[in-house]
Amino acid sequence: MEEALRSLAERLRDEAGSSPVYGRLVATDDPDELAAVLTEHGQPLWARELAAFRLGVAGDRRAFETLVLLLNHRDPQRCVSAAHALARLGDPRTARAAAALATNELRVAYALHPVRLLVALRAPESVPALITTLQRRLRPHDPYRKVALACVEGLGELGDARAVSVLSEALAHPALAEAAVHALARIPPQH
Repeated sequence: MEEALRSLAERLRDEAGSSPVYGRLVATDDPDELAAVLTEHGQPLWARELAAFRLGVAGDRRAFETLVLLLNHRDPQRCVSAAHALARLGDPRTARAAAALATNELRVAYALHPVRLLVALRAPESVPALITTLQRRLRPHDPYRKVALACVEGLGELGDARAVSVLSEALAHPALAEAAVHALARIPPQH
């Protein structure tokens, strides 16, 4: 069993309680059985998460919608498992969905994992979404420093010259300055 699945299964075991469905979802190799959990009425969240994760890491696009919902969940552990599965899913809609979540000001408290997923995907949507999200975080007294820091680090990792302006602005913010220096150093000079 893959380490990420083992970790997820351990976390969800307590939530599942003594449900026989839990063992079946962990053990099954039938993607149709897993996909049915995503559409059947009344399935608990833990069952949907487990089924979507297993389908996602297997590249089954039926998991996409559930994984996107979990990527924006209030429980950070659910976001982590969803991001892991989405990164492996290979669905062309993933970057667009992650960009929409990262730039949604109404849900910015949950933007950390969509930002990190965008960096991992290295998609055309990644740099513009991270720039937009970071620009909004550079307002005075913005409470979402972890999101801002993830944007700075991600823009450095992506190394795109379009980020130079916003990273230069981030230098003026003590909580971001050191990371911004490192990020700017990773961007190749433009001639």
